[in-house]
Amino acid sequence: MGSAAPAPDAGPRAVLARVLALPREAGTPEAAEARALIADWLAARGYTVTTQRFSFNPSTLDAFPLLGTGLGGLALLVLPLLLLAGVPRWAAAAAWFAALAALAIFAAGVGLGWAGFGSKAREDANLVAVRDASPVTRWIVAHADTKAQGHSMAGRIVAVWTVLAAIAIMTALALLRLGGPLGAAVAAAGVALTVVAGALAARGRLRGRSPGARDNGSGLHAALAAAEVAGEGTGILITGAEEFGLIGARIFAQLAGGELRGAEVVNIDTVDDRGDLYLVSHDGRGAELARRELPALAKLGPRVRTRALPLGIFVDSHPLARAGAAAITIGRLDWSTLRRLHTAADTPDGLDFDLAIRIGRAVARAN
Repeated sequence: MGSAAPAPDAGPRAVLARVLALPREAGTPEAAEARALIADWLAARGYTVTTQRFSFNPSTLDAFPLLGTGLGGLALLVLPLLLLAGVPRWAAAAAWFAALAALAIFAAGVGLGWAGFGSKAREDANLVAVRDASPVTRWIVAHADTKAQGHSMAGRIVAVWTVLAAIAIMTALALLRLGGPLGAAVAAAGVALTVVAGALAARGRLRGRSPGARDNGSGLHAALAAAEVAGEGTGILITGAEEFGLIGARIFAQLAGGELRGAEVVNIDTVDDRGDLYLVSHDGRGAELARRELPALAKLGPRVRTRALPLGIFVDSHPLARAGAAAITIGRLDWSTLRRLHTAADTPDGLDFDLAIRIGRAVARAN
């Protein structure tokens, strides 16, 4: 046994076992250590690895919790205007729409990094790996960073939909108030829903650490497996700070300029051992790429489905698609997977990375 040749995927599995032992929140020493391990592995296989360093503000993750908290407070302030006959009929609508617009602008500023909101900037980086000087026509992408929040990815999706429902209902109540005071039960129900939505959104702040085995240790397995078999014209992009608003992918898109136009991007993010295999696209170019990739991926076992990106989920292929690439994200998951993501429960226990490795090889050879 000791003299047997190593399995073809021993390299990726060995280095990524060390990477997955690190909680890789962007901007931390553990994230830098993981990035160095991956860079050394790629360099040892003939890649020229460039490090794209950037700074970001971790408060970008506070945008949605702040929006939710503000909505709950705003609904409580508007409640008397919905009920009292002595105030102008337009007062509730005027207060709701003005404050909602101000709250949206504030949350957008935090989310885009315009407002630091008391936190210090961090530094993170992308790894850009190419083997020769020929133009890259296909990028295999995976993000290296992890995060843990007060709710899972499933919890965030529920919170997003609840917030949207609350905004719609409170807007309807403010408009109905133009016809006269509302009934107490109706107004209270709308306000109560908004307060609950705000509480759900507020749980999205950072809390603890996650090993990030599925999100996105599985994608890293796929990207490194692709790197082993990729031919001319294929580049490997390992992004940083994806969990803080796709920052690494946005930086790469800005620096690449027009070079991404016409290129293909295959982003691999979360490959679990359960659920359907999804090919997610953002526009017609991505949908066509998904159709071309589908036959090879359908041979790997799970049912393959194509779809648009669900609301409340963000992936690195989106900013790259906006930069002109034909971009898709590949992932395999179900609701139980979503309940693990962004929590300490996203461990390698019980997870076989074999499918992720086969996906990486399949998309590398499709070029």
